[in-house]
Amino acid sequence: MITINWGLIAPILVIQFILIVIAFIDLKRQIQTNGPKWMWALIILFGNLIGPILYFVIGRRKDR
Repeated sequence: MITINWGLIAPILVIQFILIVIAFIDLKRQIQTNGPKWMWALIILFGNLIGPILYFVIGRRKDR
């Protein structure tokens, strides 16, 4: 039986959840993105930890 060390995994899960929530809030507030919003929503949701990071680096438009 494999035991899971939740002391190591829990902070990563919390960071992942916070990044996803912040990315979705920012996506909702953005008027335009680099690509369709539905695509970025799928990337954020299914991209796990890297999805929200990709959105903040590539998806956001610099000109507001």
